[in-house]
Amino acid sequence: MSFNDKVVIVTGGSSGIGAAIAIEFSAAGAKVCITGRDKKKLDNIAKKCKNPLAIVADIIIENDLKRIVDETVKHFGKLDILINNAGMALPASILSDNAMEVYDTVMNTNLRSTVYLTHLAAPYLIDTKGNIVNISSICGLTVIAQNIFAYNVSKAAINHFTRSVAAELASSGVRVNSVSPGPVMTEALEETGEATLEFLTQLTALKRLSETKEVADLVLFLASDKAKGITGSMIVMDNGALVNAD
Repeated sequence: MSFNDKVVIVTGGSSGIGAAIAIEFSAAGAKVCITGRDKKKLDNIAKKCKNPLAIVADIIIENDLKRIVDETVKHFGKLDILINNAGMALPASILSDNAMEVYDTVMNTNLRSTVYLTHLAAPYLIDTKGNIVNISSICGLTVIAQNIFAYNVSKAAINHFTRSVAAELASSGVRVNSVSPGPVMTEALEETGEATLEFLTQLTALKRLSETKEVADLVLFLASDKAKGITGSMIVMDNGALVNAD
């Protein structure tokens, strides 16, 4: 797939799935804007991309979201693809004293920032007949762990937001889809230890964890003309975790 001259924003591009997506888009010829809060990590990923625009930004800050869109369009002249990838999970039971604090933090990071950045980017995407890919999770479709209710709710909301915006923007020629990975071997997941990795592996029917590049390859397919008939879809890549749960 070729993305020559396409301009792509990837949030949360300094590590994990977001970094893999940014690197793959760049390798396919795209002009990539990557965002993240950690400048050192962001710079390391930027070195693996060709002439990227790297923006240190916190997606829960509205002015930072405006800056991401404004600087991207100013630097590259347009916007073709938005990848809403940045997100977080914090543990909390509904009975926890900090339940609402965790809920607000997770929802602001995972959902509100995606909604607002999409709102800001949509006019430019309409101009280019571009598309959006939101990174969701199978946790938006089933409950794997009970102590991350806020994360589960945020990803379920991302899925319905995807459908809602896909329906609205279809008449403008803009496609909107989401990808719901199961467990993916990221740096953060590796740090949880062998016991957790084995537990997550056993949750899947294929008894394996995805690599970040696998998710990136799926995202690039959905963002390409090969997927021109796909919008409002939630594509699951979970090595059969949902099937296994059934």
